Amino acid sequence: MREKEDLTLLGNQETKYKYEYDPSVLESFSNRHPENDYFVKFNCPEFTSLCPITGQPDFATIYISYVPDEKLVESKSLKLYLFSFRNHGDFHEDVVNEIMNDLVKLLDPKYIEVWGKFLPRGGLSIDPYCNHGKPGTKWEKVAWDRLAQHDMFPETINNR
Repeated sequence: MREKEDLTLLGNQETKYKYEYDPSVLESFSNRHPENDYFVKFNCPEFTSLCPITGQPDFATIYISYVPDEKLVESKSLKLYLFSFRNHGDFHEDVVNEIMNDLVKLLDPKYIEVWGKFLPRGGLSIDPYCNHGKPGTKWEKVAWDRLAQHDMFPETINNR
């Protein structure tokens, strides 16, 4: 049986949705297997944010993959956090870096990558990618290698 941790959102029937960017909603819990290296992947196919110049909505699928160390992100808090971008105006590149930086601050993972696949506006789609490997560990080199090889074999895109 898992010990009760300080999770306030999981199982809470009175969820409050933030309509402005708010990293404070993120919560974590203890990794029961920190000795193992394994990936946790989240896919958010209904992500929205706003263009900081025009205020028009931007739609994307956000992929978050990480190798946890001592902590894992609680998924309901992650959903609410990603929802908080709905009225947030920022460029696509900034959005993925903000997500990664907030999760690094919360979790201090061994490795993390965030990839945004934004739908086109004006005939152009933007797919920013960022990653981070814990400094001084093998994951620092993994981050560089993955970044250097990133998108060398892009997928066929037939829906945008």
